[in-house]
Amino acid sequence: QVQLVESGGGLVQAGGSLRLSCAASGSISSINAMGWYRQAPGKQRELVADITSGGTTNYEDSAKGRFTISRDNAKNTVTLQMNSLKPEDTAVYYCNANVRIRWRTGDYWGQGTQVTVSS
Repeated sequence: QVQLVESGGGLVQAGGSLRLSCAASGSISSINAMGWYRQAPGKQRELVADITSGGTTNYEDSAKGRFTISRDNAKNTVTLQMNSLKPEDTAVYYCNANVRIRWRTGDYWGQGTQVTVSS
């Protein structure tokens, strides 16, 4: 019904930048919040940043000042610009969207994209 396709992960040196993108498609009536989560080996998945349909943003403390989340409501896309990357940012990053399909609302996830930051 709904697919989230991520792109933009990769390998970067500490201090570098990466841009993650996610596009939602399918039988979408509207999308509420969209966000990015990450999961490092041996750790739980955690919120990195999210953004409401009205543009209100929320960041995990370590992401503040380094990462910027944005979205294009017309295209159903969300982007995470990551600057000043650190080795501890290494993780699989997942796109999430709270999607309304007719009268039902549910959370959908992308397949994940690997981000590796070398020291």
